[in-house]
Amino acid sequence: MFRKRKAYIRPLDFQNGRVDMMHGSGGRASAQLIDTLFVEAFDNDLLRQHNDQAAFDIGAGRMVISTDAHVVSPLFFPGGDIGCLSVHGTINDVAMAGAQPLYLAASFILEEGFPLADLKRIVDSMAAAARAAHVAIVTGDTKVVEQNKGDGVFITTTGVGVVPPGIDIRGDRAQPGDAILVSGSIGDHGVAVMALREELSFDTNLHSDTAALHTLVAAMIDVVPDIHCLRDPTRGGLGTTLNELAQQSGCGMMIQENALPIKPEVNAACEFLGLDPFYVANEGKLVAICAKEDAEKLLATMRAHPLGKDAAMIGEVIADEHGFVQMQTAFGGNRVVDWLTGEQLPRIC
Repeated sequence: MFRKRKAYIRPLDFQNGRVDMMHGSGGRASAQLIDTLFVEAFDNDLLRQHNDQAAFDIGAGRMVISTDAHVVSPLFFPGGDIGCLSVHGTINDVAMAGAQPLYLAASFILEEGFPLADLKRIVDSMAAAARAAHVAIVTGDTKVVEQNKGDGVFITTTGVGVVPPGIDIRGDRAQPGDAILVSGSIGDHGVAVMALREELSFDTNLHSDTAALHTLVAAMIDVVPDIHCLRDPTRGGLGTTLNELAQQSGCGMMIQENALPIKPEVNAACEFLGLDPFYVANEGKLVAICAKEDAEKLLATMRAHPLGKDAAMIGEVIADEHGFVQMQTAFGGNRVVDWLTGEQLPRIC
């Protein structure tokens, strides 16, 4: 874990210094990096115990655990970076079960020669995101690989949380007649990253939507405890997520193209790049499926929250033994929204 030790040779140079193989050796250089960067940034009671694990009590309910590896390229993008993304992504995976996220563990794979200034910027971003979400990073690990055998930094985060008694949100609970809602505009994250990667400029600034969604989920559950499904449409976008839920539930889905919230600039960028926004990654949006009679009050609750102000009802679950996701187009026809084949946007989250 990130353990605090003493006896350093010389201070780390966070302006001009670089990651060295010694920082992954387990010796004094490793301890120095851990103490002066990770421990100071992530400081909390459990981390200060200096164990190789974190022990904690949980309240009543079922425990949830999720882990996620983050390999986004570039590491810094409009609206965020790999640091806050690694916190938000795992918090959201835990929250999609209706859980209150409690703690995170973080593992870093660093490439020899990576600038310490960039590493500090990433770690500070993680710390700020965790504090804002009231979730502590309580344990972790750091390894260093030789130059040209990594890609700067990879981060794996594992999160734990607790689902309150009586909450049962699963991917297999969608039923014919259920309403399908999305919390806001789709494709923002993927387009922001791709535009920067391809060095493209547009008239309007595009920013990632990366955000922790657990407070939105909590507000939704307060109003509609019996939400059937929740899922954050990250890699593969909304199209892939709906296919996953349809397969799990053994139902079909009918989406209204005119109801999809897509920013004009995202639509324009997707047309320019040859992308379908339905398959572009999001990092701060969720899909909710609930009983039809609960849909309007759930939608109103989502729109009252800052992270759901552009929420929309986009379709319904239908009976279909094949589990097809279909879209009624703006021209009145229907098309099948199939699984994403291949990878539309590599290294996006």
